Amino acid sequence: MIKDLTVSTFLEELSSKKPTPGGGGAAALGGAQGVALGEMVINLTLGKKKYADVEEEMQLLLVRLEEIRAEFLRLADEDARVFAPLAAAYGLPSGTEEEKKHKEEVLETHLLAASLVPKTVMEQAVEAIKIMDILAHKGSRLAVSDVGVGVSFLRTALLGAKMNVSINTKFMKQRETALQLDQEASVLAETGRKLSDEIYANVEAALK
Repeated sequence: MIKDLTVSTFLEELSSKKPTPGGGGAAALGGAQGVALGEMVINLTLGKKKYADVEEEMQLLLVRLEEIRAEFLRLADEDARVFAPLAAAYGLPSGTEEEKKHKEEVLETHLLAASLVPKTVMEQAVEAIKIMDILAHKGSRLAVSDVGVGVSFLRTALLGAKMNVSINTKFMKQRETALQLDQEASVLAETGRKLSDEIYANVEAALK
């Protein structure tokens, strides 16, 4: 499991020619890092008299971020799990019409699975970015720069995951399903990108 690897081991695995981990796992792990920075901001906010009026809200947000971080780590492994059978499916024989039909059916199943995982990464990233927006306004001013770093990680996770949706839907035969997934991914990307850019700009302004 990716969460059990050291940072150096993960990077060695990522840099190799092995099919996994790849961009999908890296995107999810980037999201986990962004969320962890959000958790740090909350932990630096909790218990401070200056932020007593948001104490309860921060505690609730902390719980949610902990859940999202765990989900990102799960998705990093899930991305590798769904890619393995997809990679194997490309190697299926297609010499006869029957073999060709079977290969297309198997590919379609695994292409869909490989599209849904990064779409879920995108959904988690957008939710986390919305929480970072709250932290940018209500979290400890001493850690506002960490909000900017965290949202940058989440933006990368969001847009990186979109690439993984697109590369899989591109080859799907069920074009209606593929187009629907692409549309949903585009909406998530636009929503998250716009908000993350606004948060980053606000953080930059606060640091001047």
